[in-house]
Order: sequence, then structure tokens, then C-alpha cells
Amino acid sequence: MNRLKIEESLLQGTLIREPVGNEQGYWAGAPGWVWDEKDQAAYLCYRIRRPRGVEPDRGGEVRIAKSTDFKTFEDIWSVHKNAYDSASIEKSTVIRGKDGQWRYFTSFVAPEDGRWCTSINKSENLESLDAANTRRLFNANDMDLEGIKDPWLLEVDGIYHLFLSVAKNTAKTNESSHDSLDIFNTGECTSATALATSSDLEQWDWQGIILEPEGDTSWDKYCRRINSVLPLNGRYYAFYDGSAGHHENYEEKTGLAVSDDLKSWEVLSPDGPVVLSPHASGSLRYIDAQRMGDEIVFIHELTRANGAHEMRLAKFAADGFSLV
Repeated sequence: MNRLKIEESLLQGTLIREPVGNEQGYWAGAPGWVWDEKDQAAYLCYRIRRPRGVEPDRGGEVRIAKSTDFKTFEDIWSVHKNAYDSASIEKSTVIRGKDGQWRYFTSFVAPEDGRWCTSINKSENLESLDAANTRRLFNANDMDLEGIKDPWLLEVDGIYHLFLSVAKNTAKTNESSHDSLDIFNTGECTSATALATSSDLEQWDWQGIILEPEGDTSWDKYCRRINSVLPLNGRYYAFYDGSAGHHENYEEKTGLAVSDDLKSWEVLSPDGPVVLSPHASGSLRYIDAQRMGDEIVFIHELTRANGAHEMRLAKFAADGFSLV
């Protein structure tokens, strides 16, 4: 598959958040957003990162920003990794349930075993979220996995589909694999995508791994992490982050897959990424693409010339929009 025609528009999209530093290791991104009909507003979760050794290093903070026009985003809440006694926090997302209560899903390094875990928090409103009320949703060890992170939600016919990045053990996995507090950065696992489903956001059914790396020569032989799923023309298109090895961890590039049931996926980008940044590593990742009325809105993280990562937003007319 060739590079997508929308690539240039993604690169030139509206800059909505800048990194807090101007070199590699500083990122603003990992977006997860939702449109709330009641508030007539978009709520965007995003992560602020600093290099290791620059405190609060790694994923030090997640913020929630509000926008009514997709032009200006105002931060309304934030949480630091210390609230979870964690070495790092990462991608998060929110949704208002059918009961009117908000749910905040996030991922962080569990302090007890150094594995990424995913949690849920419930609140009347987003501004009053309290990290002390966080409940573990998925612990990696309980699922016979090495890590579970980066939640993203899609509701279809009243069923919530929670996509998750998971670390699968390999022959290289050993007792010291979690000493770095990020097994994804060791090469001692593979990075795949799993799915859980729920009708009420409280009880979740684990559906297992739905997309994982294949072969030993492909550009995405180490990582296939679904970041968002776009229903389009009767099918589901997934934007996933891919990489050939842990040396590309943090600098993944975007691939595309398609499904008819959200469980069985066909990779459409076996020969290479479908979009790239022209700068540094070429990373353009964490695409969160959703339809909003007569438009499709993309929010994504991409590499700058100095190696830092910024976050941009691009819109496309839904009528006639195609990825293939």
C-alpha cells in the first residue's frame, strides 16, 4: 500500500500542543479524545514527557483539555505520575457512561512489579477526578502478559470496545526484563493489541489479542499497536503504530489495518508505513481519528526537526473520504 493522500494535511494540521523541551525525548502527544453531546465539547487527554533523568522524567503528566471548536483547547485537569507512585504514565482516554458518570482510563507502570497496567476512575465531572479513586482494570500478571497500556475506546451498538497495547512474552523474557520499568524498551517482548468489551463500562470481557507482529523481516515485526479505529464505508479501519524492534520504541510509525468485526484484522500496509513525518526519525504515531458530523478529525503526535514530538489536529470532509 502506498502512503496515504492525507499525509501532507496531517503534517500541516493545526498545532495544538508543543513539547516542553526542544530535543529528543520531549513529547506532547499520545492523544485520546471524545466528543460529549451533553456538553457539546471535545475532551482531549494527552501525555507530557521528558527524557529519562529530567524530572519528572518519562511520562510525568497527563492532562485533559476541553474544546468546543477544535481550535482552542483549554486544560481543565491534570495528574502526575507520583499520584500512582509510578515511574511513568501514558496514553489515557475518557467517556461519559450511560449513567451520566465519567470514566477516565489510563495506563501507568505498576509500582509493585514494574509492569504497565491499565486503570479506571469514575467521577461526576472531569474537573473533580481524584487519582485516589483509581481502580485497577487490568494487571498484566493476571492476564499472563508482561504489560497492558494505552487504552482507546469505541462504542458500537451499545457495546464498548477497549483496545489495549500489550507486551507478550518471548524466549527472551526473563526475571530482569522489568528492571528498566518499561519492558517495551528492552526487546524482551513483542508489542501487540488486545481487546476487551463491556456493555456498562464496569464489567469487562477479555477478548484476547487481535493484532500482533508477524514474520521476521517486516517493518512492523516488533510492534502493532492499534491507536484508533475509524468506521468507514461499512468497514473498520485501524491506525496502528508499528516498529521493527525496540530500538524504534518511542519513534513508531503508522500502519493501517481493516476489519469487519473488530476482532479479525487484515494489515493493509505490509510494505511500510502509510504516513511519515519528514523530520528526524520520521515518526508520526498515536493517530486518534474519529468522525464528527460531516467531518473526520485526526489528532496525532509527530516528530519535529529537533527530535521532539508535537501534537497536531487535521480535519477532512467525511463525504467521499477514503483510505484505500
